[in-house]
Amino acid sequence: MSANQLPRWLNIALAFPLIILNGWVLLQVINYFQPLVSIVVAAILLAFILDYPIRFVQGRGVKRNLAIAGVLLLAVLILVAVGITLVPLIIQQLNELANILPTWIDSGSQQLQALQNWATTEQLPVHLSGLIPQILDRISNQIQNFTGRILGFALDTIGSLVNVLLTVVLTFYLVLNGERLWDGIFLWFPSHVGLQVRHSLREDFQNYFIGQVTLATILASGITLAFLALRVPLSLLFGLVIGFFALFPFGTGIGITIVSSLVALSNFWLGVEVLIVAVAIDQFNYNFVAPRILSNLTGLNPVWVVISLLIGAKLGGLLGLLVAIPLGSFIKSVGDNWREGKFTPAANEDVKYSSEIQTAKNL
Repeated sequence: MSANQLPRWLNIALAFPLIILNGWVLLQVINYFQPLVSIVVAAILLAFILDYPIRFVQGRGVKRNLAIAGVLLLAVLILVAVGITLVPLIIQQLNELANILPTWIDSGSQQLQALQNWATTEQLPVHLSGLIPQILDRISNQIQNFTGRILGFALDTIGSLVNVLLTVVLTFYLVLNGERLWDGIFLWFPSHVGLQVRHSLREDFQNYFIGQVTLATILASGITLAFLALRVPLSLLFGLVIGFFALFPFGTGIGITIVSSLVALSNFWLGVEVLIVAVAIDQFNYNFVAPRILSNLTGLNPVWVVISLLIGAKLGGLLGLLVAIPLGSFIKSVGDNWREGKFTPAANEDVKYSSEIQTAKNL
């Protein structure tokens, strides 16, 4: 009896243990080859992002080699400018946050105690006296762990200076020769499959990174300017924290909650203003800016988005979080195309695939 004659539910039941086993083996391989896997993933991601401005410049009639040189030079200038201006300010504000946290926690304790005294005076059924020490101890431990390890987390993700240099060099070679590399990889696929897979991969990563990074940049810039106008302490750091969380689905709310809670420890009403302003800017960004940039970011069900983020964080840390959503969307696209029969061979598919490869080589 062949596998095709078995009931569908039985095929799925037999395949499930194999999927779990292969996933476990993949996890072991990734852990074994770290940090090499992170370097390769980061380089591919950077090369993929740089490919869009290169193609944009090519579309204006510039030869590919000149377009690559111009985009790489511009990218280096932007990184140097950011390293000179923003990075020292961010490090300075991180140190300030670590130094003033004990003061903010004491202020939060006094505000909670004042609330308890007011409730007692008004004879309200609010009893915070027993909870105040526990709440503040937990907040203090969580915040101090977060601020104390954030730089270490970033350094562990990026790696040592050697790993950074390897990532830059590999990115440079992928920008120069990546098209031929991908051509060689997809030639191993049947022509009718390779064309669809390549198109889905490019489209899903483009939809996510171009749209999500643009929205996060706009949100971080708007919130930072608003915080400066409100004279919020550590405005640049808090604006960038919210912008960073905005890179991930459902992350904006987490970032706003963390920042407004920190500010509320120092000044409750200022924390309320921060919450209201940040939510207002986020809603404007979501309802008016986002529809003009992207129509459907991933097409993934929110449940699968959360699962993708958890798996990505487990496999690759910060880099895993960045690529989890577009990779999950790509897997969904491939599955949908397979179910709809778009991988069925066509008579003219070989000619179409060969012409696309030749066109890519001529760019």
